[in-house]
Amino acid sequence: MSSETIGAAGLAGRYAVALYELAEADKLLDQVAGDLHRFLAMIKASDDLFRLIRSPTFSRQDQMRAVVELANRAKMNDLTRRFVGVVALNRRLYVLPSMITAYHNLLAKRRGEATAKVVSAKKLTEQQLKTLAASLKKALGTKVAVDAHVDAGLLGGLMVKVGSRMVDSSLRTKLQQLRFTLKGIG
Repeated sequence: MSSETIGAAGLAGRYAVALYELAEADKLLDQVAGDLHRFLAMIKASDDLFRLIRSPTFSRQDQMRAVVELANRAKMNDLTRRFVGVVALNRRLYVLPSMITAYHNLLAKRRGEATAKVVSAKKLTEQQLKTLAASLKKALGTKVAVDAHVDAGLLGGLMVKVGSRMVDSSLRTKLQQLRFTLKGIG
C-alpha cells in the first residue's frame, strides 16, 4: 500500500505508512495507536520532552536513549519502541507529533471514521462528547472520532472542524462579527 494510495503525504505520512504496514502485518494496529496516543499526550504535557524532541542540540544517541527509555517505562510494545528509536536515530523526532497524527488518520480512514477537531471554552464531559459524536455521526453519515481541546479564549460555544468543513459557533466569533457589523453602521 503506497502513501499516495491511502492519502498520506510528506515525511510524516511516509513514516506513518511504514509504521501502519508493520503494525497491520503484526496485528497491532490498535495497540500501536494507543501507545502513540499516550506518547503524544506525554509530549503535550512535558515541556522538557517537547524541548528534547525539537532541539537539535541534543545528540541523536541521547534523544534515542531518552525516547526509548520513556517508551519502556510506559510499557509500550516493541514495535512502538523500535519506531520511536528509528525516528530518533534518523533525527526526525521533531516530526513525531505529525507522524502520530498521520498514523491515527490512516487508522481512522481504514475504519471508515472521520475525525472531528472540537475546541470548546471548557472541558467537555463524557456525556457531552458522546452526544456531540452522535450528532456528528447523524449529520455526516459516518462514525466520528472526536479530538477535543480547550481554548478559554472562546468564551463559550464550540468550534468543530471535520475535514475541510468548519462550524464556528463560539461566543468570541459572534462578538467579533457584532463588532464588525457595528463598525460598518457607524
